[in-house]
Amino acid sequence: MNTEETSRFVRLRVELVLEVHDEDAVTKAALRRLAGDAEMPDDERAHAEGAVTEDTAEALAHLVDPFDLVSQVPGVELQQASWSSERIDYDPDSPEWDLDDDDVDDDEESDDESDGEEVGIG
Repeated sequence: MNTEETSRFVRLRVELVLEVHDEDAVTKAALRRLAGDAEMPDDERAHAEGAVTEDTAEALAHLVDPFDLVSQVPGVELQQASWSSERIDYDPDSPEWDLDDDDVDDDEESDDESDGEEVGIG
């Protein structure tokens, strides 16, 4: 495909594993962010405050904003974002967490499905 035939839209997938050293600090930061959101309706705020108080993963979901991740990137505009958080058991030595293997699987699937030229970014 030449440049005119390719889409201007790019799906960027990011997976982060964070180690939380101070759950209280995370919760307090999320509560401050919620309190500072003047546009959030009171009933929604009350629900969100309960969620971030009960679960640090929920607090992180309220603190990590995809818009913040790309807002300083020149030439792009965020069109849609979704994200979630969950507590996990993490073992960096487990093959499950080998991110390079995921890239290889995706590349192999793309090669099988692609009839045209492969274009890489980065």
